[in-house]
Amino acid sequence: MSAQPAGVQRYRVRHATRYEYAADVAHAHHLLHLAPRPTARQICRQFALELEPTPTVRGEHQDAFGNTVTRIEIDRPHRALDVVATLEVELPPRAPVRPENTEPWERVRDRLRYRPGAQDPAQLEALRYRGESPHVPIRRAFAEWAADCFTGGRPLLVGAEALMHRIHEEFEYAPGATQIGTPLLEVLDKKRGVCQDYAHFMIACLRSLGLAARYVSGYLRTQRPGETRRLVGADASHAWVAVHAPPHGWVELDPTNDRVVHSDHVVVAWGRDFGDVSPLRGVILGGGQHELRVAVEVAPLTATPR
Repeated sequence: MSAQPAGVQRYRVRHATRYEYAADVAHAHHLLHLAPRPTARQICRQFALELEPTPTVRGEHQDAFGNTVTRIEIDRPHRALDVVATLEVELPPRAPVRPENTEPWERVRDRLRYRPGAQDPAQLEALRYRGESPHVPIRRAFAEWAADCFTGGRPLLVGAEALMHRIHEEFEYAPGATQIGTPLLEVLDKKRGVCQDYAHFMIACLRSLGLAARYVSGYLRTQRPGETRRLVGADASHAWVAVHAPPHGWVELDPTNDRVVHSDHVVVAWGRDFGDVSPLRGVILGGGQHELRVAVEVAPLTATPR
């Protein structure tokens, strides 16, 4: 074993999903977002996907957002589906970003107003995450709730971090309090939910102010070295937010844990909202009632194999 480069963090992740059906599933099609996304801040060293029963058809492609999607088809009767993804990733150290050095939020908002022929590629990419999406409506109520965080001339990332702090302080993490279809106005009213609600709500506030934000899915280290507090959302799929913050590009924020993302988060996919990056979704014929079990293990690695 050789020493790991200074500041580099490596993780091994195992994500196991099991569906058990009350009756035979005669035919099934599924789409899986489980492969880690290669980025400038994340290197995929290994990835394997075990499936039982073995699919009749299996293929991979990139979706509209650049995520790797595995498509499977099973055309014989089965009473259970097991999907086990194992991966190893390497996260190089990130250069610190000074929030006060980001542009005033109004200037960024004004540039994100579509003008044919006026946007550069980065602006056009940001515009994909500026409008409404199925799980993230744009409403005046969200803009008004976030308005105190975005006072006149405030640097965008200073405002976004203030919004993250407020959501973390005022919302209660409450598994089971919401479902994926719970309207965000109801989430705002009750101020209770899980990581996908925190992320969807923060994105809704940013987009309602005219800013661009995307939904990021992946995994989270259970606990940082030297800390006694476990991070909320660990040992399961996790969700957080990336905000378009010129001149630093996309900056990731985790409102569930009230922290800027550095080396604790493993990225699988990003999109407009959860619907674009669901770990496993599909269509089945038959099956009746089903039971779902998911287990995620995230293990930091302290050395790099030769």
